[in-house]
Amino acid sequence: MVGSLVVFCLTYVVIASRQLHWIGLDRTGGAIVGAVAMVVVGGLPMDRALHAIDLHVLVLLFGVLVIAAYLVEARFFRLTAYLVLTRARSARSLVFGLTFVVGALSALLLNDTVCVLLTPLVVAVVVEAKLPALPYLLALASAANVGGVVSFSGNPQNMIVGAAAHGTIGFAQYLALTLPVGVACLAANAYVICWLFRRELPTGTLAERTPPRPAIDRVLAAKALGALALFVVLATAGVSLAGAAMCAAAALMLVARTPPKTVFASVDWQLLAFFAGLFVVVAGVAHAGLLDRAFDQVAPVVARGNLAGDLAFIALVVVGSNLVSNVPLVLVAVGWVPHMPDPTWGFVMLAVASTLAGNLTLFGSVANIIVMEGAGPRGEIGFWRFLRYGSVITLINLVLAFAILGGERVLGVPGWLGL
Repeated sequence: MVGSLVVFCLTYVVIASRQLHWIGLDRTGGAIVGAVAMVVVGGLPMDRALHAIDLHVLVLLFGVLVIAAYLVEARFFRLTAYLVLTRARSARSLVFGLTFVVGALSALLLNDTVCVLLTPLVVAVVVEAKLPALPYLLALASAANVGGVVSFSGNPQNMIVGAAAHGTIGFAQYLALTLPVGVACLAANAYVICWLFRRELPTGTLAERTPPRPAIDRVLAAKALGALALFVVLATAGVSLAGAAMCAAAALMLVARTPPKTVFASVDWQLLAFFAGLFVVVAGVAHAGLLDRAFDQVAPVVARGNLAGDLAFIALVVVGSNLVSNVPLVLVAVGWVPHMPDPTWGFVMLAVASTLAGNLTLFGSVANIIVMEGAGPRGEIGFWRFLRYGSVITLINLVLAFAILGGERVLGVPGWLGL
């Protein structure tokens, strides 16, 4: 148990500290080394370590990354960002436009990918327009997190929940429940960021921005968007998320007329390796029962199935997501949900709370780190300053999200959806 805890803590230090330059170890390397160390110290035997790697999640992640890579090849993301960032007429309308476009892209495509691609474009435009960078970087990161809450393919932790919830709540049912949540929270995010930075954001019309318009391969973009639509249709029809993603990706490779080798070079293989290693590290901690003990403390309250129980579970998920990051927390928490009074509602609470919790701290979500690191010196923000903004955004999002979900339960919406 002690060895498992030490390995987990050291692995998390590497993940949270971005990179340990003195040993040349980044997040992916830290996760792989941590996985090996977990086996070496006896936290998991080798066969259980291999079994801990959830291929359903990795295959789903790979399929979505392939579709996103074709959209990158078609320059779809660059043109989308260009249209939003150059057509906004005021500083505040730019916040709203950026928030909703990023949220929409993150709803079905991996939010980390959206952040990687859009951060340099956002920085370039705000510099040319002489705008403060921080409000727009926070809008990008928080919108990517909020947008990901809408579907089981929007972020890695939702992919884990979606795979575990298969047969309990489907892709379409979850989407129908959370779409109003996503729209409302995106609007709230934009309003909150405009209010938090009301003194920094200039009033009046923005100066004209003239960055070069990116060319787009319309045929390839249409095919990639068609593949994304096919994924949604298959997932909605009840096909497993991993199967739907791979069918859509394979169909796209057949019709794209673009060498797959070129596209595979754009796939974030490090992300796949990172999650493979993280699966093993978290499984070692779970095997030792360390995180389960935290759940055991609130389990009697959660078992009531009332408002107090729901609030206790949500609080545990939010706090845990910011202590060990949301993906490691969800890897363990999906095992708690089947023992709750209403597992369907438990999966929804876990997906929504763990995703919205990512806006609380700088290390609460990988998307936050991608944006702030990708922005260079303009993204330098301390832990406490980020927390000051993130606490307001997260609190409002959580209250709004669960008020809407609670209202849907009172109105009987889950019953209409067959849940």
